[in-house]
Amino acid sequence: MPNTTHRTRTLAVLSAAAVLATGCTAVGGSGDGGGDAVTLSFANSYATGHPHTRCGIRAVADDVNGQDIGVEVETFPNSELGDDSSRFTSLTAGDIDMDVQGSSALAETYAPVGVLDMAYAFDGPDHLFEFFDSPTGDKLKEDFTAETGARILDVWYFGMRHFSANKAIRKPADLAGQRIRFPDSKIYLENAKALGADATAVAFEEVYLSLQQGVVDGQENPIPTIAEKSFDEVQSHVSLSGHQTGSQLIVINEERWQKLSGEQRKALQKAVSDARPENRECIEKDEAGILGEWADEGSVTVVDDVDRDAFSEKAEKYFTGSLSGEQRKLYDAVRASAG
Repeated sequence: MPNTTHRTRTLAVLSAAAVLATGCTAVGGSGDGGGDAVTLSFANSYATGHPHTRCGIRAVADDVNGQDIGVEVETFPNSELGDDSSRFTSLTAGDIDMDVQGSSALAETYAPVGVLDMAYAFDGPDHLFEFFDSPTGDKLKEDFTAETGARILDVWYFGMRHFSANKAIRKPADLAGQRIRFPDSKIYLENAKALGADATAVAFEEVYLSLQQGVVDGQENPIPTIAEKSFDEVQSHVSLSGHQTGSQLIVINEERWQKLSGEQRKALQKAVSDARPENRECIEKDEAGILGEWADEGSVTVVDDVDRDAFSEKAEKYFTGSLSGEQRKLYDAVRASAG
C-alpha cells in the first residue's frame, strides 16, 4: 500500500506539472487579433459530484468549448492542481488560468474582499448578488484586480452555513461550552468570535474523526457539505442558523484575460455569469433533498427555530467595533444595502 500511494501521488504531481507546462502556455495572439487556440486551465477543490462542479465549472467549460472562438476550457477538480492557498498563488504567477476561491482565502492577499465571508454580512443569496452587481461591488472587483493581478469574473452561491452539534443551538448562549470547528483562516476565526463560539481549528479532512471522538463538539458548513462528508452520522442536531451566506468567487489571471480577444472575453464572461442561477438552483435543490431525507429518516433533528436576529445583532456589534479602514467601509456598505 505505501508503494501504491507513493506511486499515485507521484503520477498526480507529474500530471499536474505537465498541464502547467503545456496547457497554460498554449496562447496564440493577444487582444482582438486571434491566433492559435487558447487552452485555459480551470482549477477547483470540489469533487465531481458537487453542485459547483456539476452546475458551474462543467457548465462553463461546455458552454465555451461548444463555441468556435478558439478557446478550450480544461477543468481540474478535487484540488488536482493544489489546495486553495497554493492554487491562488499559482494563478497570480500565471501557472493556473482560472480558479474558484472563497473570499476568506483571497483576503490573505487582499483583505477587504474578506468582508463577503463575514457572519451575517449578507441576508442571503439575493442580497449577495445585488451587492456584487452594484457600483460598490464593481469598485471592489476593480481594486482587487489592481492589487492582486487577478480578475473576479463573478460570484456563485455556496449555500448558507449552519451549525451541527449534539444539541440544539438556537441562540448565542447555546454555544457556551461547545468546541465548534471553524476553518483555520482569519475571517472564519473572527466569525467565531462575532457569534460567541469557542473556535477549534481542525483540518477539514479530520473533521469527521474529530466529531466522532469528541475532539470537537460541533462544526459549521452548508447542508450539502454536512451530508457529503457524513457529519450527520456523528452529529444529532443541525441548527439552521444561516450565519454566513457562503459564496465562491470565479477568478482569472489578469494577464491571461488581457491576452484573450474581445470575443473570447465576452464569451467566457457570459458563460461564468450564466452559470450563476443554475448553480444556485443546484445548491438549493440539493439542500431541500437532504433536509427531506433527514426528516423522513428521523436520523437528524433539524432545528429551524434559531433566533437569527440575536446572532445577527451580536455579529454586527462585534464587527462594527473591530473593523477599520477599507474593511469597515466595505462592511458598512454591505449592511447598508440590506433589504
